[in-house]
Amino acid sequence: MSAIKLSAYRWVPPFAQGLVRDLRVRWALEEAGLPYEERLLDFRDKPEGYRRLQPFGQVPAFEEGALVLFESGAIVQHIAERSSVLLPPDPSERARATSWMFAALNTVEPPIMFLVQIDLKFADDAAAMRLREGAVDAVKGRLESVVAWLDGRDYLEDRFTAGDLLMAAVLRMLRHTDLVASIPALAAYLSRCEARPAFRKALAAQMAVFAANAAPTQL
Repeated sequence: MSAIKLSAYRWVPPFAQGLVRDLRVRWALEEAGLPYEERLLDFRDKPEGYRRLQPFGQVPAFEEGALVLFESGAIVQHIAERSSVLLPPDPSERARATSWMFAALNTVEPPIMFLVQIDLKFADDAAAMRLREGAVDAVKGRLESVVAWLDGRDYLEDRFTAGDLLMAAVLRMLRHTDLVASIPALAAYLSRCEARPAFRKALAAQMAVFAANAAPTQL
């Protein structure tokens, strides 16, 4: 079997550390027990030819022999299909878990990303900040739907799946706010996911790369 190679940034500014989307793939690989190698890139300057791996020039890209994948959600699904930890063997349960993967990326993440953009990129733009109240309300609506579904469950379905992995990864993007912390059941759900050894190992691996490549001018 060919070694898995995962593209990742060697360094990003502190506000993005622990959130770059290669973390989602690292986590899935750790849950599945699949070893991998890193292909480290400069986030400002991608090597020539990289867009043949990732058409949009982003990370991550996934390489395994002749197979090249891009988009973190698609990569996580590919890994999950090889792991009963991430997708149950029962067809109906797999389908339910897959639905939550799509929900995390298509329903919950977009309003969160809009709020993140306002807060982290346009905080000094009065016009953008006027949109913030509506953006917060949209995020709250999504969070309330997730916590209503949990309704005492530990996970979105009967056990942890790739749907929880992606949902937790998306919820972590709100760490600069108190939106998750202000909902105890949701905060507990996120903490439960983050307590998984595979997540801790994946996060430590990403953060170790950033620490090793942080030049004095970048600190």
